[in-house]
Amino acid sequence: MNIADRLVIIGFTIIAIVMITIVIFLVYMMVFDRNQKRHAVLRNYPALGRIRYFFEKIGPEMRQYWFNTDLEGKPFSRLDYEHIVKGAKYMREVAAFGSKRDFETGGFYVRNDMFPKLTEELKLDQYVKVKTKRYILLKDPLFSQREEKWEDEESSAYLLHDDDAIVIGPKTKHPFVVKSLIGMSAMSYGSLGNQAITTLSEGLALAKGTWMNTGEGGLSPYHLKGGVDIIMQIGPGLFGIRDQNGEVDWDELKKKSEIPEIKAFELKLAQGAKARGGHIDAEKVTPEVAKIRRVEPYHSVDSPNRFHQFNNIKTMCDFIEKIRNHTGKPVGMKIVVGGNDSIEELAKYMKESGKGPDFITVDGGEGGTGASYQELIDSVGLPIKSALPIVVATLTKYGVRHRVKIIASGKMFTPDRIAIALAMGADLVNIARGFMITIGCIQAMKCNSNACPVGVATTDPDLQKALVIDEKKYRVVNYLITLRKGLFRIGAAAGIDSPVHFKPEHIMYKDDKGVVTSLETILQKLNNK
Repeated sequence: MNIADRLVIIGFTIIAIVMITIVIFLVYMMVFDRNQKRHAVLRNYPALGRIRYFFEKIGPEMRQYWFNTDLEGKPFSRLDYEHIVKGAKYMREVAAFGSKRDFETGGFYVRNDMFPKLTEELKLDQYVKVKTKRYILLKDPLFSQREEKWEDEESSAYLLHDDDAIVIGPKTKHPFVVKSLIGMSAMSYGSLGNQAITTLSEGLALAKGTWMNTGEGGLSPYHLKGGVDIIMQIGPGLFGIRDQNGEVDWDELKKKSEIPEIKAFELKLAQGAKARGGHIDAEKVTPEVAKIRRVEPYHSVDSPNRFHQFNNIKTMCDFIEKIRNHTGKPVGMKIVVGGNDSIEELAKYMKESGKGPDFITVDGGEGGTGASYQELIDSVGLPIKSALPIVVATLTKYGVRHRVKIIASGKMFTPDRIAIALAMGADLVNIARGFMITIGCIQAMKCNSNACPVGVATTDPDLQKALVIDEKKYRVVNYLITLRKGLFRIGAAAGIDSPVHFKPEHIMYKDDKGVVTSLETILQKLNNK
């Protein structure tokens, strides 16, 4: 028998063994499935049932990449996602052919001026430059990887002019001065991994003039990596400043306030996606996370629904005053607005007592989270475009609006959305998920499982290897610069020389019947209620 015949026999033998193995396995699975008691489909249709479960498992990915249109998909549509990625990766801000917006439905529009501002008429800091890196797309073939060139780029930082800088807590010992209208919303170390927090810190620092919020998980060394300005958030769990009994460690708070990067403190009363205390699963509570938060490692951590240190407006304002006096730095609060009278009592007390927060972060119900409950994500708390006018109107009614800076958050990921929020009365805006997308987030929706496939929302060291800090930090820079530039551009179209001058009269609302109402009129009706 020659070698060829032997090889044929060996080949057929291997194929036969494989086929027999497959048949035995299928028979075993059919017998097993028909006798198991957990899945009704598998008991009646063993083979088809497993195929069904397979397609069910890959359903989210199939919808995301194949079946959803550009305007579908939640929380962010494909168009939203690509807009963020292109700005971050390529610093590209142009779109082709026309808008994909549905102009038949109701929505807000920026009112353009007949004589827009020229570029040289814009009032911004002309001197501060940013050095970054971006990709230049050379070829994008169908069946092979796209060809790109990574090159150095120098750009204006598009910071506010000194005359327009926002001052938070002007009467405090150490006021916080910012020249960017856009900062990073609260994202805790533990919810995000050290690679992600480091990347964001370094990227935001390179972009200059902005800030990052630590989230309620405490200050980590990774927040400090880039030297960016920091708002340290304090949640009901007091993570990072708690003593062994779960009370405020005032000495530790003082130490934190002496860190040069920490510019302000924020009490988290609620978050748009969860009007409750925060949560982090046990597998994310590594020894390092536990040390920073001052909790036990590998135990699930839940914040209480509220601070037990206060239970009404007066005692809350007293607590704010105590922190402000102890640290010398501005103190704010993060809230979710539930109704027209949500901050009525606060505004009234601020007028009567002279006390109150230096800033209020208004988080819309559409905001994101690492982990929450569906009923809270979907149905508790008003979205930002409803909440923001209520806050502004109430503070104005009691004559205390000028004392408080308002930060709006809740899907503020494009210049037009930011412009509308500013016109509604916000002084600044926060962004969280937009920045997550810049550093690699693909909306895998696994933030709560510690299994983020791109190493962003995970503390798993192996998964975090996917996130390359020295590449992704420049995407953070580019995204923020394109947002600032776009904000000045849309301001110019509205006839103003700086986005700080957006007012209600610059925004129109068109309903689904084509009837147009100015935002100014809408807010006047709200103020008169």
